Amino acid sequence: MRLLNNDEMIHALKQLPDWHLHEGAIQKEFTFGDFSEAFAFMTRVAFLAEKMDHHPDWNNTYNRVHIALMTHDKGGLTELDVKLATEIEKVLV
Repeated sequence: MRLLNNDEMIHALKQLPDWHLHEGAIQKEFTFGDFSEAFAFMTRVAFLAEKMDHHPDWNNTYNRVHIALMTHDKGGLTELDVKLATEIEKVLV
């Protein structure tokens, strides 16, 4: 798997609402009604990540979940990061 070039990163971000590039990762913060909703979201994402064998950097504070995606062994963004972000967006529907 290869790193995305700048044009590919820009195109990917246009397809991912409210995701942004920061410190080499695509990132987004999600806000929920309460801790239980946030934790349920994290659980669904955890199952996706495990299935894809690609795990996010994330944290949770009460009703907020911050997710950062990058392919650490490649040192940047790959199509796998874009695919996981796309699947995470589907969890919200």
